Amino acid sequence: MVRVVGDDIENGIYSLREAIAMAEAQHLDLVEISPTANPPVCKILDYKKFLFEQKKKQKEMKAKTAKIVVKEIRLGPNTDEHDFRFKLNHAIKFLEEGAKVKVDVFFRGRSIVYKDQGELILLKFAQELEDYGKVEQLPKLEGKRMIMIVSPKK
Repeated sequence: MVRVVGDDIENGIYSLREAIAMAEAQHLDLVEISPTANPPVCKILDYKKFLFEQKKKQKEMKAKTAKIVVKEIRLGPNTDEHDFRFKLNHAIKFLEEGAKVKVDVFFRGRSIVYKDQGELILLKFAQELEDYGKVEQLPKLEGKRMIMIVSPKK
């Protein structure tokens, strides 16, 4: 026994054989909608059209999800004030556009000795960006790079 629902049909509980015959009479398919219900719910519809509608809905849902863009800005442990300001302005523009900013200090060769200097630069960068975004990940050393992530304020 199954509960049958559909557009041009009297809703009710029928035997599976009757439900299939009803669907074939209308040149449509019998599709199980809710198998866990008691009795299971079946619907008489065009299955290919049903699949097409589902794909269309999924595509719309995917299009509505926000895509997170991550922009990257690279500094050195000895970046001077002018370059710092220049990169800061870029970061502000990225944050205003709604993108996350990944700021990293790259240590070349023996400059790894200046880890604390790199961390100071990143913290200063974060302090300057306080009005535009919040620090999502504090400065963290990964190999030859010290990375910090700043996300835009809503």
